[in-house]
Amino acid sequence: MAIPVKLEVFEGPLDLLLHLIDKNKVDIYDIPIVEITAQYLEYIQQLEANDMNVMSEFLVMAATLIDIKCRMLLPKEVNEEGEEEDPRAELVQKLLEYKMYKYMSMELRDRQMDAARNLYREQKLPEEVAAYRQPIDYEELMGDMTLTKLHEIFKSIVKKQVDKIDPIRSKYGNIEKEEIDMDAKMLYVEAYAREHRNFSFRKLLEKQSSRMEIIVTFLIILELMRTGKIEISQKDIFGDIMITSKAGEVREAAAGI
Repeated sequence: MAIPVKLEVFEGPLDLLLHLIDKNKVDIYDIPIVEITAQYLEYIQQLEANDMNVMSEFLVMAATLIDIKCRMLLPKEVNEEGEEEDPRAELVQKLLEYKMYKYMSMELRDRQMDAARNLYREQKLPEEVAAYRQPIDYEELMGDMTLTKLHEIFKSIVKKQVDKIDPIRSKYGNIEKEEIDMDAKMLYVEAYAREHRNFSFRKLLEKQSSRMEIIVTFLIILELMRTGKIEISQKDIFGDIMITSKAGEVREAAAGI
């Protein structure tokens, strides 16, 4: 019959390593990696693999310890400054950081428990004391202040508030999103092009009621030009752009004319 063994519960592999270091009373900066690795492997062999996520963390640390153990058997590596590198250095740094955070959490837990035992009496003052208001001597408060000085102070405050106003952004209103149906606008421009056959781009834009409609119309003209439904021409560099619809040519070609 197997003898049941009750294992201590550790929060993670670093917690287990700190326990083994304290148990063996060794210097954390000079960990006897062979002895600690053997005890660590002995512990995880007794773990019940109910939670594979937790078990995988312990196995990763076991692999790290074995890797450090192997590296310590090899000739020591030398860094760029010519100093020998200790394979345990990174592990020692993680242990020190974990130990610091662990002790900090214990200190915060103790403070929370102490705070829960503190009781405070509700403040209760006599009504005449709570209702008391210290009298104000307006003459002493005003001192040598005059209406002229008050007016100067008021003007300086108003000027500071005016200086804070952005002369450009303060004139902006609320920006409202303008909804435009692209499909409907496309049908409108195509119908306009079929009806007029040859028309001015400027006049087409002048018929639009908003800036957003002008932008959308411009994009639609570019799309119609890309698909070959219209052609554009311009006699002068800054002259008006003329648009010619090719819808009639397509119909004539389809009819065999």
